[in-house]
Amino acid sequence: MTVGDQVMFATHNSAELLMLVLRCLNSGIAPALVSGAATSREVSEMAHDIGDIRVMTDQDVRIFAESLESPDTDYIGAGNSPQCRPLHFTSGTSGRPKAVWSGWWSPQTAAEWIEDETSAWGITGDDVHLVCGPLNHSAPLRFALLTLLAGGSVIVPPSFDPATVVHAIEQQGVTTSFMAPAHLQRLRDHVADAPIKHHMRLLAHAGSACPDEVRLWAYEVFGLDVVQEFYGSTEGQFTQCTAREWLERPGTVGRARPGRQMRVDADGLLWCKPPAWARFSYWGDADKTAHAWEGDWFTVGDYGHIDVDGYVYLHGRKGDLIISGGVNVYPAEIERVLANLPGVQQVVAFGVPDETWGQRVCVAIGGSVSEERVREFAAEQLSGAKKPKSVFVAASLPTTHSGKVDKVATVGLFS
Repeated sequence: MTVGDQVMFATHNSAELLMLVLRCLNSGIAPALVSGAATSREVSEMAHDIGDIRVMTDQDVRIFAESLESPDTDYIGAGNSPQCRPLHFTSGTSGRPKAVWSGWWSPQTAAEWIEDETSAWGITGDDVHLVCGPLNHSAPLRFALLTLLAGGSVIVPPSFDPATVVHAIEQQGVTTSFMAPAHLQRLRDHVADAPIKHHMRLLAHAGSACPDEVRLWAYEVFGLDVVQEFYGSTEGQFTQCTAREWLERPGTVGRARPGRQMRVDADGLLWCKPPAWARFSYWGDADKTAHAWEGDWFTVGDYGHIDVDGYVYLHGRKGDLIISGGVNVYPAEIERVLANLPGVQQVVAFGVPDETWGQRVCVAIGGSVSEERVREFAAEQLSGAKKPKSVFVAASLPTTHSGKVDKVATVGLFS
């Protein structure tokens, strides 16, 4: 690989992966990250969209890391100046994942990005950050990278395990972590009423709506000055909200972060004006990029309102996005994949509220196929949170007068 190249990591969490991603960024190689649990179809499509780039697996990462100086399996030392941000994938109405790309950076731009993040979260070289989410998601990777770039340390468990998290918090000096609400709920269920002895100064959460009882538990266990929520996406970061602000204004996701402005248009669509260095495009999709931007402002399709004091409240997302366990799940992709199963004539994917996951992915099938076969096929073709937790099969689904599937009627029938 040479400067200006891209490489894809289709891997699970590891200290070696984090080390190699940072090395790529500092060497002028753009790393694209996808889940190690992604199917071969998903990896192939995403790699092709970027340009048929080299794909590295868990085994490749181990071999490559061994060829370099041996990393500490728990902690990784500081890096220097990244020449780009990692590529992360998000989807649109087609259901085909698209990579968010911020272009190549000058040293000054990199310094502005680092300063923006470290000042927002108070990250210093004294921090010990615990990774709880998949590194192919933008928030877990961003917090980990910025801690390393500040000279701090990062603990990278192979996956989220509540017992491991509690041990790290109590025994390994963890000062910061990012968790999706589903992580918080699993942690709460694990410890029950037992206290957690900690020295944390920051526990950030985002990714989906956090149940009030889970949020209030986190406030009580970790403290009002420790827990913060934020509203962001793969494309950019918008707001921050302290625990005290949420208690004063339940339901808010906070106010615009420094250097950003938020507005809402006449249709209720939220727009953000980010710093100049935070502009982005969707790799290979000029139309999608053009629709996201309006001058210096961009939108990811979220609806909401902003009160007189500048506090943002979310109402929903354009395109019926499902957020399950902090993971963005796009119905269009699920529908496109399941439509290839013999016997499926109609398919609608949708989300319903779920106490554990925020939303639960469901599919309604019209045709001559069994529920068992739908689940088997979905397990082969869809990874993780995309796999439907509820499957409904009928001879046919409701249709509109034009003969198209009536999604509103279908969801109402099966939810």
